[in-house]
Amino acid sequence: EQGTHNPLVVGSTPTRPTNLLDMPTEQEPDSGLYGHADALDALNKSVSLEEKLAAIHEALYAQLDFVDRISVAAYDRATDLLKTFLASSPGRNDLVRHEARLAELPSLAEILRTGHSRVVNDLGIFHKGSHVHTRILEEEGYRSSYTFPMYLDGSFWGFIFFNSRTSGRLSASALRVLDVHAHLISAVVTAEMLAVRVLAAAIKTAHDMVHYRDPETGAHIDRMSRYARLIAQHLAATGAATLDDATIERIFEFAPLHDIGKLAVPDRILLKAGRLSDAEREEMKQHTVRGLEMIEAIAHNFGLEQLDGLDLLRHIAESHHETMDGGGYPHGLHAREIPLEARIVAVADVFDALSSARPYKPSWSNHEAFAWLRRMARSKFDEDCVEALVFNAKKVEEIQAQFRDADKER
Repeated sequence: EQGTHNPLVVGSTPTRPTNLLDMPTEQEPDSGLYGHADALDALNKSVSLEEKLAAIHEALYAQLDFVDRISVAAYDRATDLLKTFLASSPGRNDLVRHEARLAELPSLAEILRTGHSRVVNDLGIFHKGSHVHTRILEEEGYRSSYTFPMYLDGSFWGFIFFNSRTSGRLSASALRVLDVHAHLISAVVTAEMLAVRVLAAAIKTAHDMVHYRDPETGAHIDRMSRYARLIAQHLAATGAATLDDATIERIFEFAPLHDIGKLAVPDRILLKAGRLSDAEREEMKQHTVRGLEMIEAIAHNFGLEQLDGLDLLRHIAESHHETMDGGGYPHGLHAREIPLEARIVAVADVFDALSSARPYKPSWSNHEAFAWLRRMARSKFDEDCVEALVFNAKKVEEIQAQFRDADKER
């Protein structure tokens, strides 16, 4: 009988077997067919955004060897802040953790007005610029730049910067290559951000249900999450902690979800006007454990168990009531045993609680709240986190002015 071609067998037309047991062994594949190494294989793996960007940069460098730095800056519309949170460049990297208001960057704002990317073949045109971003670029020796805006469903959410220490290399052909890589970077970063936002949105939806029962305001969430980011940025800038920009943004995004476990607390306890009994207090403490369980369930249901940074959310939900002296809950962790992100959120959350009015207490002044946190530092709160918040007192006031409670606005 004439054999039937089997597309799975390379270079052969075997005779059809009379039964499955007579199926011939497939030939060894030609190594030449499988010898190519995918330069962007890292994009298929569960690795950090930094590693993915580095892989894209390496692939781009093979085509355009003058691209010395790629960075991604995210835009926070609520505060008009543009924040560098991802970068790939050798040597010094002084633009990490940099942020600025878009309104103060007219050249970048023009990109949004015109709808076109920005091509600068000679950064010398900004030589007289006074902005710190411009000065650092000049000091680092960068001479040309291509800036590409990122959009999500038509809404602007950030920029990609390609910087070079060589001027005059941004030709039309080079820009076509950069555009392809810019869209690739945008797709990779946006996919990661969407995954984070889907998880955060799912948990926040559940968290909002808590707020129908728990009288904390939305402004509290806006404030304390930004306090957490202030603390994290200061710790990173001073070298008190090793935090990259992506981690700082995750802390900002996940901080509002610290009390998700309160959804499991009965109304008789959560809404009780008077003092809780010892038994009720112990039941209230379980919201940390319940919060972790909810996060695990939501991450599983959305297929996001491998999401980069998910451990930050787990730690924030479970450990934000641990204290430095080991007297906290649920596990009685001591000092550095407590994850840093949980120590940060604890200070941010308690400060806003102290400086805000509650049905059971008036608001404290910032000075009073700072003083109390300092007294409790070391025994209850991380001293570095407390001092980071106090050091940024001016920015704290700006956040309070922008995100006021509704009753204070009337």
